[in-house]
Amino acid sequence: MPFPDPAPVIRPYRPADRDAVADVCVRTAHLGGDSRAIYPDPDLMPSLFAEPYCHFDPDLAFVLDDGTGRAVGYILGTADTERFVADFRRVWIPRLAGRYPEPAGPPCTPTEEMIRLLHHPERMLLPELAAYPAHLHIDLLPRWQGRGHGRRLLHTFLDALRGQGVQAVHLGMVTANTPARAFYDRVGFHPIPVPDAGPLTYLGRSTARD
Repeated sequence: MPFPDPAPVIRPYRPADRDAVADVCVRTAHLGGDSRAIYPDPDLMPSLFAEPYCHFDPDLAFVLDDGTGRAVGYILGTADTERFVADFRRVWIPRLAGRYPEPAGPPCTPTEEMIRLLHHPERMLLPELAAYPAHLHIDLLPRWQGRGHGRRLLHTFLDALRGQGVQAVHLGMVTANTPARAFYDRVGFHPIPVPDAGPLTYLGRSTARD
């Protein structure tokens, strides 16, 4: 009799998950799909959108474990965007500036655009988001999407935020990523009007359970 596949579980992030989390980030960083053809450096996108959260807010980092110990999805974030930006400026940029120096002129490639973002974390501080002090990133490998795992990850994260006394959370998403927007609509996010948001849409919600 064949053994059943292991059941996936949501658990706290562990340092041993670093490479798997980075891999998920890379494979979902271009409109929810694989970004390697757009950003050839496999460390770039995790350096922006995954690793600093695991470093500064490990108590808010949770992974979807496929049942064998491997992370196949995650939710990461911070309870205090203002504090996170200050830490990013003070600690994170000096760690990476040698590898990713800021472009001298306007960015000419997608990689340079991301490096410019790396050097300007204050872009996250918008007055329209002040009532939503926390923010998050959530990504799942395609095989694990559409099976309820994203909602479970979100609820785990919201419970952790609420336990820290945080009442609302936001995220910024690329507007063209329509499948992601459909997911966020289903799990209770609403638009936050932000003038001149460029390619992004900002969404927010309470940390209270649905």
